[in-house]
Amino acid sequence: MEPQKNQEQCCTVKCDVPLNQDYWNSRYQQNDTGWDLGEISGPIKNWIDTLEDKNQSILIPGCGNTYEAQYLLEKGFKNITVIDIAPVLVEDLKNRFLDNHCIHIVLGDFFKLQGSYDLIIEQTFFCALPPSLRPKYVWKMHQLLKENGRLCGLLFDTSFEVSPPFGGSKKEYESLFSSAFEIESMEIAQNSAPKRQNQELFIEFKKNSQNLVNFYQIQGITCSGCMKTVTGKIMELQGAKNVQMSSDFSEILLVSEKEISLTILQELLSYDKKYNIEKVDNLPLTL
Repeated sequence: MEPQKNQEQCCTVKCDVPLNQDYWNSRYQQNDTGWDLGEISGPIKNWIDTLEDKNQSILIPGCGNTYEAQYLLEKGFKNITVIDIAPVLVEDLKNRFLDNHCIHIVLGDFFKLQGSYDLIIEQTFFCALPPSLRPKYVWKMHQLLKENGRLCGLLFDTSFEVSPPFGGSKKEYESLFSSAFEIESMEIAQNSAPKRQNQELFIEFKKNSQNLVNFYQIQGITCSGCMKTVTGKIMELQGAKNVQMSSDFSEILLVSEKEISLTILQELLSYDKKYNIEKVDNLPLTL
């Protein structure tokens, strides 16, 4: 796959309300969970049936009612971590899985989670995040996966009139994940729920451990034209493989063959005094 600059084409790039802990907690308190199928999705169930290593470490972010974890436990998997930001949901999960030592339930911000996993299962988490967080999602997934670890599950291949969920496309995902992951498979899912037929892509992404994936905060970008100029300049640096700027122009994902120093990036952007770039360090989640 050819390296690509930022080509974000998501149908929605901003939210009318903050999608924070209060928002999601309220949705669960009011039982306003239209995304919940009430059972594990068919494509993920069939795929889990092909997994052989019951001891591999598995993470499910934005887990919701986590029918996936329930099914994994029924199949004998022994090392499952789930995380969600909604306290009322997490309390319910802890009661449901009380005394089950094969599952670790975490309340908190996924982007502050520390750990190392063989496999991460994506099921309606990506689409629940504001699209501006998509480059950060790629960075964090790369961080959390072990060498040769995999990100697998479902992404929507459609747009929505009302969000969340936020839609996307195969073309967008190819650009977004390029070089940070090897796209082993990304095809229309089989056996989707009736209301999601032909609207889901089943993905199997393998972490590319040969490339470095770094993340930065940037200030001073105010329009798509400036974004294209800045990402273009960074892509011209030796070793740069993929550059993705968030849709609110505040963050940059940089995938490279070798470390590109912050000093080089700062000098590159010094032609405009408004621009400032700083590397983002990982923040630990307090459990």
